[in-house]
Amino acid sequence: MCIQHSLSKLSASEDFNRAGAANVKLKHRISAELPFGGDDTEFKWAKQLLAELADGLEADAVDGYLAGQDRPSTVVEPKPRATGLTLDENFADHLDYLHHEAFFVVSTTFEVTAYRTLWFGHQYDSETVEQGETVGNGALATMHWYDGEPVGDGHLQGQFAALKDVVGDMLDKGVFTPSTARQYLKRKLAERVGDRQELLIPTGESPFEKASLNHS
Repeated sequence: MCIQHSLSKLSASEDFNRAGAANVKLKHRISAELPFGGDDTEFKWAKQLLAELADGLEADAVDGYLAGQDRPSTVVEPKPRATGLTLDENFADHLDYLHHEAFFVVSTTFEVTAYRTLWFGHQYDSETVEQGETVGNGALATMHWYDGEPVGDGHLQGQFAALKDVVGDMLDKGVFTPSTARQYLKRKLAERVGDRQELLIPTGESPFEKASLNHS
């Protein structure tokens, strides 16, 4: 679990991503009163720490800040993994698309956007691929909500898994190289997502691109 925020522009966002966050309802557990989640609103330390981090408190200094604090457990680990990153840098250089199942962006007004992570690696879909990069190697798709519940998330994950199976077969047959496999995966994923969701794909150059198709 981690908190990472852009110091170049505080309002750009504060990003909460949780390793193994199968329960994307974390979106509804973060608020101005509970910036790290949890249930106890009586403690002021969370707001104070968030303000300190926004003012430039280094991640290594958080341990000392929290020492001796009488605080309840929180959903999000208060100590950040990194600070001073833009969202783009986070997506491309820090986010592990295999081990982080979801990614949350929280604005300074505590509007929470939840993304599903989609990993582009093929080591589990191909007999010829032994290992795939996990950091920066994937896509982020926004999630739709209805009455506090995610809608269509399972369908997207199922479609993506089927697409990866096809790509894995093409890699085994020598039809695709790793490069052409990635390009095909990106194009087909964008077709499936269309303009219904925002799809972000790190490129290592931009460092990410918005991939969506407009339908007439």
